[in-house]
Amino acid sequence: MKPAVVLPTYNEAENIQPLIRALLEAEPALTVLVVDDNSPDGTGRLADEIAVKEPRVQVLHRTERRGRGYAGAEGFSWCLARGFDPILEMDADFSHDPAALPQLLATSRDWEVVIGSRAVPGGGEEGRGALRRFITWGAAVYLRAMLGVRVKDPTSGYRCFRRSAMEAAHPETLTSAGPSIVTEMLYRVRRCRIKEIPIQFKDRREGRSKFNLKAMTDSLKLAARLRFRGR
Repeated sequence: MKPAVVLPTYNEAENIQPLIRALLEAEPALTVLVVDDNSPDGTGRLADEIAVKEPRVQVLHRTERRGRGYAGAEGFSWCLARGFDPILEMDADFSHDPAALPQLLATSRDWEVVIGSRAVPGGGEEGRGALRRFITWGAAVYLRAMLGVRVKDPTSGYRCFRRSAMEAAHPETLTSAGPSIVTEMLYRVRRCRIKEIPIQFKDRREGRSKFNLKAMTDSLKLAARLRFRGR
């Protein structure tokens, strides 16, 4: 295996260096790709400081068409072009525990897509209120119906794709500008063999959350467009 993890970043200066170190410690064979959208807080520069000394760390600096979705798509394409397999994605704020990464990789030996899930036995959330949990639950019900998938946690952004699944998704043609890329990717790999494993999602340690009502609404609208375009 030649694994890589894509970390789209914007203003994660407090988290990026300790996260990179934690990931490399969790999986020595891992390449960490930071895809930074010209963060004004210096996130990209901090990633560069590690990359200068550590060949397992690569940094892409983006100044055009910025957005979570565009950054993720560019990162996926970069990894495919360099022969990585499998390819992971995760948030850069410690809400996704680096310690779960080895289990994602191990499970990917038998499955094309592995999702770190809050909704299967053993999974869960920490640091979130009842309203946020309800919104996540409602979104999951809606997305399962619209996307035609049985995934219990379709909004999870902690995922591992085998090369076959990533190639089937054609990341170079993804259209999502923002977090709705998670929805778009799931739709594109819906016919792959998908496995969910339990994770504990923790609200971010440092910095400000990028989650907002618009991001959630965009994902729900995209799911409807994908469903009816497919028909």
